[in-house]
Amino acid sequence: MTETKPDQVDAIAEQWRRERPDLDLEAMAIVGRLWRLMAVAQQAIESVFTAHGLQRGEFDVLAALRRSGAPFQLNPSVLADTLMLSRAGMTGRLDRLESAGLVRRIADATDRRAVRVALTDEGRELVDTVVTAHTRNETRILSVLSAQDRRDLDRIARRLLASLEGRD
Repeated sequence: MTETKPDQVDAIAEQWRRERPDLDLEAMAIVGRLWRLMAVAQQAIESVFTAHGLQRGEFDVLAALRRSGAPFQLNPSVLADTLMLSRAGMTGRLDRLESAGLVRRIADATDRRAVRVALTDEGRELVDTVVTAHTRNETRILSVLSAQDRRDLDRIARRLLASLEGRD
C-alpha cells in the first residue's frame, strides 16, 4: 500500500482529537474522505458533459433513452422514475433537449393521449460520443488503483450502499 501525505481530513481529525480526545474519529475521517472524493470526482465527471454542451441531468436523460434500446423511446413518467426526478423537473430537461434537437416528443401509438420521448439521430450520436468519453474519464479517475483495489472498492461500496438502503 502506498502511503499518502496528510490531507485536510487529517487536519480536521487532529483538531477534533485535540478538543475531544474521547471521540472515535475513524468513521468521521473515512466519510469525510468519501465526501471530498465525490466532490472532486463530480467536477472531473461533469467536465466531460460540459465539453459536449450538456448538463449532467441532460446526459442522464439521453443515456436512459439510449440504454432502453431501439427504438430509443420512453414515456416521460418512466424517464422521471428511472432518474428519480419530479415530473416538473423532467419536463424542464425535456424542453431543453427538444429545443437542442436531441429528443422529440411523439404521440404514443397505443394511447393517443400519451406522449413518448424519442432520441433523435443527433441525440443518439451525441450520447454515444459522450458515454464513450465518460467511461474513459471514469477509468482514468480510477487508474491510480490496481485491479484488486478496484474490485475491493466496488465490494466495499456495494456493501455500504446496501446497508444504507436497507438491503443488507
